[in-house]
Amino acid sequence: MKLLLSALVKLAVGFLLIALLLFIPAGTIRYFNAWLFIGLLFIPMTLLGCVLFFKAPSLLEKRLNNKETENTQKRVVAISGMMFLSSFIVAGLDYRFEITRVPFWLVILSSVVFLSSYLIYAEVMRENAYLSRTVEVQKNQRVIDTGLYGVVRHPMYFATVLMFLSIPLILGSFLSLVFLLPYPFVIVVRIKNEEEVLERELDGYSEYKKRVRYRLIPFVW
Repeated sequence: MKLLLSALVKLAVGFLLIALLLFIPAGTIRYFNAWLFIGLLFIPMTLLGCVLFFKAPSLLEKRLNNKETENTQKRVVAISGMMFLSSFIVAGLDYRFEITRVPFWLVILSSVVFLSSYLIYAEVMRENAYLSRTVEVQKNQRVIDTGLYGVVRHPMYFATVLMFLSIPLILGSFLSLVFLLPYPFVIVVRIKNEEEVLERELDGYSEYKKRVRYRLIPFVW
């Protein structure tokens, strides 16, 4: 019950926060793109949360924990948070003052990319039971090198980059996209620091790095 309550509270707080950040700057709740994004975000999130609650409650508990201990990761989380707050507020203002407009076909394409990223995210969670939101090495943790982890070392971050860069386009704002364009570079910092921790504390990770060369994007980096 404690886990269920924690999940429901975080879901409700997240919904309320995003709604306020979008609709208040927009000056109206008749902001179709905002409702589209909220649906694309929270419906799969709720379904995935239900699956984890019944099938893998320990993994759900890890995903709800976002208390970083690494100083570098704390800074990354803080910067990412400011970027998202800014992008949501700017998207609402962009809608109100009609500064930029994303064509409907691109909104739909971005929605498909967002949902596809969710599927990648779900597959990563299925493959890796140690998938915490914080950078840490858990008791009895082992290196996962199958499935998507055999293609890149950080498939979850690949999914999040696609997901987060598609959000401003779903919201219908090119101006909002400007505030999230640096996000991949923030993820690079997070990955480099995370790999330092994993090499130091997780047996077999150095060998895994030799087998799987690319961190985020195949044949690129």
